[in-house]
Amino acid sequence: MNVFKLKINFEEAGKESIELPIAVGESVLDVCMDNDIELQHNCGGVCGCSTCHIYVVNGMENLPEISDKEEDFIDRAVNPTIYSRLGCQCVATDGNFEILVPDQSGFMGH
Repeated sequence: MNVFKLKINFEEAGKESIELPIAVGESVLDVCMDNDIELQHNCGGVCGCSTCHIYVVNGMENLPEISDKEEDFIDRAVNPTIYSRLGCQCVATDGNFEILVPDQSGFMGH
């Protein structure tokens, strides 16, 4: 099984970047949940909301193409950019990549 590196940067002040292994077929959301990294996922990780919105800093070519459904939910996310993806849909396919997790403190209490 191929395992790549996922570098996670945080927008939230005081949180250090971390590098974790990610296996082919595993999503960013999976890795975050397995490592106690806060990334909201109100729909349970089924591409049914925009709460696991992240930014891909490097390695977009190592992720599956964005679907129309994912694009629709990204349009509803806070501060979407052309680098926006949903963590539940960022599944490792072919190499290392790096992401930025938006500040999650605005989601507290959900």
